[in-house]
Amino acid sequence: MWRPKHMSIPSAEEALPGRSEPLPTSSHHFVNGHVIAGERPAGLSELMVGMGCFWGAERAFWSLPGVYSTSVGYGGGHTPNPAYDEVCSGLTGHNELVRIWYDAQQLSLQQLLTVFWESHDPCQGMRQGNDIGTQYRSGIYLPDAAALTVAEQSREQYQQCLTAAGKPEVTTEIRTGIRYYMAESYHQQYLAKNPGGYCGLGGCGVAFKGTTV
Repeated sequence: MWRPKHMSIPSAEEALPGRSEPLPTSSHHFVNGHVIAGERPAGLSELMVGMGCFWGAERAFWSLPGVYSTSVGYGGGHTPNPAYDEVCSGLTGHNELVRIWYDAQQLSLQQLLTVFWESHDPCQGMRQGNDIGTQYRSGIYLPDAAALTVAEQSREQYQQCLTAAGKPEVTTEIRTGIRYYMAESYHQQYLAKNPGGYCGLGGCGVAFKGTTV
């Protein structure tokens, strides 16, 4: 079946085959030196989000009090251990993601989701501003059903804010149980390494007025 380039997610049969081994990447955060690869440190929680280009999206989270570390990668599709150019082809099904490891005693999931909603436009479908394609879709990816419920309630609350402001329906994908593949080293904390680099992040001008604690 013909698919418009970059605008629909391929099936598993249509997706690129990928590779059996992960691509080389960074082990520690460029800004704070904390671990970003391997197993999540004990006592920390995890959230993954897609907000368009992951360079700017990552910067929105790494300095928040309670965030231990952030990394960028790919997930939500089919291709194992994809490379950046493969994700950009639209033939992996993956989204550009930020993985956030955080201390839930200092920073709640609801508070992280507030930053998520206000830092991009979640109503654009397979794009974010001028960045067009399936890898730029809005998404929230959770570790378990309890966190999924929190995210779905947060979406409903933000939709009320959007509707009151005359904005369209949220298109954010909300899922559990996806596989995360870390992106190549040069993508990690890209805007700290390249302060004048492309950000691509912008909200829709609607504040979140739901429960944040």
